[in-house]
Order: sequence, then C-alpha cells, then structure tokens
Amino acid sequence: MDILLLDALVPEAMAWLETRHSVGYHPELADDLTSLRKIAYKTKGIVFPRQTVVTREFLDFLPKIRAVGRLHVGTDNTDLEACKERDIKVVHASSANVRSNAEYLLSSLLLLYRRGLVSALMGRRHPTTQMGRELHGSTVGILGLAPTAHTLAGMLNGLGVRLIGYDPAVHHTAPIWERLRIQPVSLSELVSQADAVSVQMLYATRFRGFVNEKLLAACRRNQLWVGISRSELFDEAALAAALCDGRIEACILDGAEASFLGDTSPLKGLKNLFVTPRLGSHTREARLRSSWYVAHRMHEAISTTQSGMDQLPSAPMELDVPGGVTPSQWSEPEFMIR
Repeated sequence: MDILLLDALVPEAMAWLETRHSVGYHPELADDLTSLRKIAYKTKGIVFPRQTVVTREFLDFLPKIRAVGRLHVGTDNTDLEACKERDIKVVHASSANVRSNAEYLLSSLLLLYRRGLVSALMGRRHPTTQMGRELHGSTVGILGLAPTAHTLAGMLNGLGVRLIGYDPAVHHTAPIWERLRIQPVSLSELVSQADAVSVQMLYATRFRGFVNEKLLAACRRNQLWVGISRSELFDEAALAAALCDGRIEACILDGAEASFLGDTSPLKGLKNLFVTPRLGSHTREARLRSSWYVAHRMHEAISTTQSGMDQLPSAPMELDVPGGVTPSQWSEPEFMIR
C-alpha cells in the first residue's frame, strides 16, 4: 500500500485519499511495532496515532517511507533529525485544534468560576453553596503565547476580562502583546495579580518543572488554574502543596501523563484537581480540519516522489466547517515567537 493509516481520518478525507493512492487502515498495528515493520516495509506514508514513537531505529526498517503524519499537535514523539536526514516529510496538523483548545480553556474557566453548576448537573441534591464568580471584570493571566492563546485572548476580551501575560520566549516589547490586548508582566506579577491563570506554553525539556514552588509561592490566594500544556511543565509536589493550602483553589488540566496522578504522585486523590483525557482537541470540527490537512499533505508528499504525477485536484478548498475554514487557514500563524 502507498499509505498506511494507524489513526482514523474522517470518512470524507479517507475516501478522497483512496481515489489517489492505495490506502490501508490498520489501527491494531500501532501497538505491535514488529508486525508494523513487516507490513509497512514498502509503504511510502504512515499516519501515526499519538502514542506511537517514531525513532531512528524504527525508520531503518522503512526504506520506502517518504512521509509520516499525525492528526494531533506536537512532534515530540517523532525523531525530526532522523526524518530530515532521510528526506522524510513530517506532517502534523499543528493548528487544526487551536479553536477547540481555546474553547476548552474558556469552558474550564467558566466551570471553575461557577462550580455550583457542576454540582447541580451531577444531580447532587444539595449543590455546593460556594458563591460563584463572574469572568467579566476579573483578571486572567495568560501563561504562554502558543497559537491557542491568540484565540482565547479574543474570547476573553469579548467578555470584558482584563488580560495579563507572560511567555519566556516573547519579549515584553513585542507588538503581539498589544495586538492581543494582553498586558505583558513578569512571571511573579502574573501569579500575584491574576484571579485565574490559563497555561498553554509550548513545552521544551528546558521548561520541565517550570511551574515550581518558587513561582507558586507568589500565587494570589484562591487562584484558579486551567491548562492544556504538557504535565511535565508542573512540579508535582509544588502544585500539590498549592492546591492543599489554598493558594490554588481549583485546577483543570487536559491530557496529563499517566504518572502525573500515579500511585506515588502527591497529586493523587486531591479533590480540587481535575484532569481530563485530552478533550481539548476532541471536537468534530477539529477532527475534520486535521483529517483534511493530513490527507492533503500526505498526498503531496507521496505524489512528488512518483514519476508522472497525476493532475487530480488537491483537497477541497471549502469544507463544511463552521467559520468557513479553508486549507490556507490550516497553516502556522504568521506570528513567530522570538
């Protein structure tokens, strides 16, 4: 087969791809690398799920591979240097989930501000009597200017929220702050002034444990936290202490690693910490955008290696997605972090 799918595209995108290439869908091979190597020996492109790690050694068994794709954001589980050396195109839907992640963060903030709603929806006879709060007029700290922060800032500005922000890779004089209507502040000022903090920092190994005891010591009392960043960004012991002593009143995080709440973790069993299983990108619209983007780019990568490339049209330029998303909007945002 030309393209092997270990992760499912939406039916429309898969049908489009099948008219141009020989495509196989075998999700069971994602956890059986030995069988995968045998079946994919002559495959030109593979779409991997999040959990499968593409290493240099694994690529050695795939001499015909020209493209590897993923439907989710991030390339930390792909050896980019090995792919570059072999002239293998790495395709990932880097911005297809921006809006869905921003809406996840917004909904998480609203739930924490009004937790009595959650109690009532869960059918509790006597919902929490804790007084709710309004987002309007409050101060939200934006920790990290990943693309999701751009969309979230627009949503919060529309609700009358005062925004302050910090990103270790963006200078406080950069024009992006003014464009997003976020007041740049120091890290200590962010956690001492904000009623709530939204974390969407792009992760790198140097940021492991970035949210640590020194930072959380400056937290404003009864602060609310939400986040979609990698859980390695947090020092578990420091976060647990802040959740227990009232500095952080409650926290919602999406997609934490299994060890984050493991048996030996100080966070295990805390009633004011809520972890969801990567629900930020789990919307029909995000799946549609990511599927079409990956299908289109995989087709391009495979086709350029074939002589006599067909002249069939590319992926549809107008999709039935709210907001009229087109392929030109799937690419990276214009702004680049410096």
